[in-house]
Amino acid sequence: MVVRRRKKSRKLRGRSRTMSWGQIGQHRKSGAHGGKGAAGLGKHEWTWTIKYAPTWYGKKGFNPPRIRVGYKPRIVNLTRVSEILEELERKGRLQYEGDTPVINLEEMGFHKLLGEGRISKPVKIIVPAASETAVKKVEEAGGTVVTKQEE
Repeated sequence: MVVRRRKKSRKLRGRSRTMSWGQIGQHRKSGAHGGKGAAGLGKHEWTWTIKYAPTWYGKKGFNPPRIRVGYKPRIVNLTRVSEILEELERKGRLQYEGDTPVINLEEMGFHKLLGEGRISKPVKIIVPAASETAVKKVEEAGGTVVTKQEE
């Protein structure tokens, strides 16, 4: 195949208004380029679809119910909870129920409490969800964990 050195449009300059496509609108509308938008992706533009959009057709997997797209729960470990406890106590913003300090992790933007690390003080922790290990460790320290499932 011969390589075209110059653009064809340069060669066509100065010729007729219609460039040999007839006088009433041929080669003008969307039919000239295969349809509007995504028309023809399964038919005459199939090779383009395979090359550039291979996942356009078909389904894979499933969408679990009540979970937003891109939802990633924020987790917190017991180690971090004890750091938060000390920080709030130092700043004087720690709330108490009787003598027991209360930490509302839900208000802090956390979704789940996990049991990595340990906690030394008895504390009441309010959180939407917690692992069994975390609940066990907090109760061993003399505290309680209030989750959404319990309410």
